Order: sequence, then structure tokens, then C-alpha cells
Amino acid sequence: MAGVSAPPLPGDLSGAALAARMLRVDHAGELGAARIYEGQLAVLGATRHGAAIREMAAQERRHLETFERLVARHRVRPTALAPLWRAAGFALGAASALAGPRAAMACTVAIETEIEAHYARQIERLRAEPETDAQAGGDGPLSDTLAAFRGDELAHRDAGRAAGAEDAPAAAPFMALIRLGCRAAIGLSERV
Repeated sequence: MAGVSAPPLPGDLSGAALAARMLRVDHAGELGAARIYEGQLAVLGATRHGAAIREMAAQERRHLETFERLVARHRVRPTALAPLWRAAGFALGAASALAGPRAAMACTVAIETEIEAHYARQIERLRAEPETDAQAGGDGPLSDTLAAFRGDELAHRDAGRAAGAEDAPAAAPFMALIRLGCRAAIGLSERV
């Protein structure tokens, strides 16, 4: 039946544990995204592409600041992998930018595609558990915050496509590899 969630399975998280896992992974993801854009700006910041990247970076920093407040408010332990994500994010951003503006945008499209889908799954789960949604949020339900951020991620993805991401050399395998890495980082950050 449409709109009916599957019953929870043994081992499924709910309540505070679910909220903590979501906040941990979302904080880690926004940390990584902010660092990717910083890496891209280190290479392309002074070019004609810098303004668009700076705008996306500013939004990601606002997302990160929000999750830093939520993690602190709810006393959630950030991922132990944060130092790795800081370094890897910057390296991925700089390396993709060194390959050219289209490659940098291919990186953006790949990352934002995964994050948008991740947020969509979280929103669905939270809205199925309104008590958890309300408790995990800041000034409103966490799903509302995620929905707003998901809109930003979609805009970044679309901007990357408009900037020629699919025309980057070896765009398809490059984006597939980044998406795979993003999914792995999500899984690790939820738990570690």
C-alpha cells in the first residue's frame, strides 16, 4: 500500500538513537561538502567559476553550522572519522578542480545527487516517526531543516549540470566512483 511504512525490524533504531545517527552522519556530510568546496575554491576561486562555487560553499557552511548546533544541543558524538573527511573532502575538491571546471562540477553533481537522496530517505523516515522528528530538530522538526537543505543540494546539482558536468572527461565513471565513495562515507559516518 502506498504511504504505509514497513514495520520496524529487530535492530532498527528509533527515537533518540535514530536521531543521533542522523545528526552524526549529516554533520559529517556537511563537513565533507564544505571542505570539497574549499578545495575547489583553492584552485578555481580566482577564475570566472569562483563566484558560483563560493555561493555553494556559503550554503554548505550554513548547513554545517546548523548541524554543529544540533549536535551540541542533543549531545551527539560527531563521527570519529571527521579528521579523515576534512582531509579527503579538501583533496577531492582540489583534485577535481585541477582536472578543470567541468570535472569540479561533475564532482558536485555526484556528491549532491547522493546527498539529496540521503536527505529524502531521512525525511521520509522522520515524517513516519513524528515524535523523533520533533525531538531531533532545533527550532522545528528536523525533517523541515532537511527539506530546506535538500532544496539547496538539488540547486547545486542542477547548477553543476548546467555548467557542463556531464561534458567532463570520463564524467560517467568519475561520478560513479564519487557516488560510491559518498555512499561508503555515509555508512561509515552513521556508525563510527
